[in-house]
Amino acid sequence: MDSLYKEQLKRLKECHFLVLYWAADAEVKGVRYNITNAFDDLKELGITRTKQSVMAYVESLYMLCFIEVRDERNRKNVYLSESGAQALEDLVKSGNFKIKRSRFLEGMK
Repeated sequence: MDSLYKEQLKRLKECHFLVLYWAADAEVKGVRYNITNAFDDLKELGITRTKQSVMAYVESLYMLCFIEVRDERNRKNVYLSESGAQALEDLVKSGNFKIKRSRFLEGMK
């Protein structure tokens, strides 16, 4: 099982890492982070141009059980799972990705 987890982590891209990171940051700040926020943030960074791409990134993280997606007040909010927290920690330790700002979360406390 450990080798499968390592293979999963190797296949994650910057977009996946950032969604995991921003979901975790939102939880720390006590705010909801949703798919539209992820799209706006990734678009501003030049990582994607379409919401369909962001939906695919989120769906892949959901299928790996790294996040939960909940329908709340007409929004699909993204929450980090326990295995997602572990994956995020391992990705940060790997140094393969840099943390980038989320315009949405920038103004949150």
